[in-house]
Amino acid sequence: MISPLSRRWRRLARRFLLAAIIALLPAFAAAADLPVDLELVLAVDVSASIDGGEVDLQRAGYIAALTDPAVVAAMTAGPLGRIAVTYVEWAEFQRSIVGWTLIDGAAAAAAFAGQLARQPAPPGETTVIDAAIDFAASRFAGNGFEGTRQVIDLSGDGRDTFDPLDEQVPAARDRALARGITVNGLAINPDNEQAMVEGAPEPLDRYFRDNIIGGPGAFVVIAVGADDFPRAVMRKLIREIAFAGPEAGPVGTATRY
Repeated sequence: MISPLSRRWRRLARRFLLAAIIALLPAFAAAADLPVDLELVLAVDVSASIDGGEVDLQRAGYIAALTDPAVVAAMTAGPLGRIAVTYVEWAEFQRSIVGWTLIDGAAAAAAFAGQLARQPAPPGETTVIDAAIDFAASRFAGNGFEGTRQVIDLSGDGRDTFDPLDEQVPAARDRALARGITVNGLAINPDNEQAMVEGAPEPLDRYFRDNIIGGPGAFVVIAVGADDFPRAVMRKLIREIAFAGPEAGPVGTATRY
């Protein structure tokens, strides 16, 4: 016969064991995350300044780039031979279009591109870049992957509508950097989007360099018009995926393709 005292100790032991398991759950979850060479958020501008045709061109550019043999080779060339990618679209609001996907070869890249191709184009809205960066940065938590690097690839063709003093966007970037996330940029047709800053025009690519990008080797790629977008995306992805360290390029560099 078990004494009341023994039953009490058993109940206490079970409680301590349960508490210990709960405390260790985050560590178990982290241990279960699949290691990858890169976690990449593709954050694509679909604001009203980008018409429906340009949205389609952007998607076509990413679909072509993600399935290009050179990009697939870059995705699988790292020490682990795989990366994780997700595709989100942003304007005033943000939404996930294709969830986190492991890319470890041409078949996985084609499946990701196929999911993207099946999605309907969203309605245009205003441009809110700080919310886009915050949303993209939030995608990494609990995604099931543990990357050697975490990168946000943000494309856009305009400045933030509600941040005329350039305070909110760099603050959002700095929040991402504080979490170890690098932010790269793709400026679409920057010559058509300029703002007067202290009486002088500020090109969009400089705005990206000053306010959006950051982290080791962060850079801006320029697409000269929507028709040039597919080629710019492909070269940008290869540079982004094949990054080997800070020597890959100084912070704030811009490349025109």
